[in-house]
Amino acid sequence: MKKLIGYLEVLNENIGKYVSWATVLLVAVISIDVILRYLFQFTYIWITEVETYLFGLIILLTSGYTFKHNKHVRVDVFYNKFTKKGKALINLIGGLFFLLPWCYVVIFSSWNYAYSSFIIKEGSAQPGGLPALYLLKFSIVLGFLFLLIQTIASILKAINTLLNSN
Repeated sequence: MKKLIGYLEVLNENIGKYVSWATVLLVAVISIDVILRYLFQFTYIWITEVETYLFGLIILLTSGYTFKHNKHVRVDVFYNKFTKKGKALINLIGGLFFLLPWCYVVIFSSWNYAYSSFIIKEGSAQPGGLPALYLLKFSIVLGFLFLLIQTIASILKAINTLLNSN
């Protein structure tokens, strides 16, 4: 089981490391946009859309990485006081009954949303905007797929902790 957990987690670890470099690109694009706006009083629609695409890609594609490193939003009022086994039980219940079904719902509903966009070759509604809006929509599917993979790893880790704790 530990080997499987390792395989699942290494995927999100690598994706998180590579996609996080997109934040450097996002900072550069925003800097260019700010310079254009405030020094030259204009901007391009496609620059604004690149900002949106990059931000969306960063947030969505690193969701599994964020979950792996426990950097997601959680109310820790009671959780921090639990034992290792208690935390594992909460993680197991939360993963099985909340996160796993939610990932399933989002993946399958957003697949149709993205696929429909791909079929019509949807692009920006703005003149001068970016083509291939469906790529951003498919990142919803991918992001939740990566979160699903990490959820499975988290569930397996919780089961492992519950079975092997004294």
